[in-house]
Amino acid sequence: MPSRDQRLIISHPGSHMTEKIIIYCDGACSNNQHKENRGGWGAILLYKGKAKEISGAEHNTTNNRMELLACIQALETVKNRSLPVDVFTDSAYLANCLLQRWYVRWQKNGWLTAGKKPVENKDLWLRLLALKDAFPHLSFHKVAGHSNIAMNDRADELAKRAIQDLL
Repeated sequence: MPSRDQRLIISHPGSHMTEKIIIYCDGACSNNQHKENRGGWGAILLYKGKAKEISGAEHNTTNNRMELLACIQALETVKNRSLPVDVFTDSAYLANCLLQRWYVRWQKNGWLTAGKKPVENKDLWLRLLALKDAFPHLSFHKVAGHSNIAMNDRADELAKRAIQDLL
């Protein structure tokens, strides 16, 4: 039986499947919230039956920054922005902001949260929102983490491997 992400891909039969880019992205952080930590991000781009894997890592970061960077780097990799793109993430932070449009309130409030605190990761949100506006057919989907969705698990592996490679 195919995994859930394979069923998703199969559900776009024929030429329609070849015209859509599917992205799975994930971030990870070792010793999150500690001063000396390492974070990694990973993403898989699927198009016309081929997969491209990308990843990277940074010192002194957070898991949320890595989640955002995974998505940003994946979208920056897309050459033809007129194609439909579906982004799958297990990050509630990333998905909820985009699906529930938190960023609209942040922008109206001068990049302050409802609690009147500065929005964290504003630099990355600005990059991501600019990319979002550059894609006319971009959609985001929340998936459950660590739930045997093969491509999501692979993105997680890429992020964790990037952390190890940072040593």
